[in-house]
Amino acid sequence: MKNIMVRDEVYEKLQKMKKGRESFSDVILRLIEGRKKRGIEILERYAGSLSDSELEKIVMEERRKFRVRSFDS
Repeated sequence: MKNIMVRDEVYEKLQKMKKGRESFSDVILRLIEGRKKRGIEILERYAGSLSDSELEKIVMEERRKFRVRSFDS
């Protein structure tokens, strides 16, 4: 088990998202898994109906939306 720190506003939002006796870890995992499923659903919806160049364009647009946070050592 690991400890993480989040801003107060993030804590409050996670607290509101909890269902029943769900832990914060459960909430975060649910959010992550939901995001993965949406990505898979999008790919399945377009599978076979787009040309390779159209699919590549969509993939590149989605990659640009993805933010990576860098950490100073």
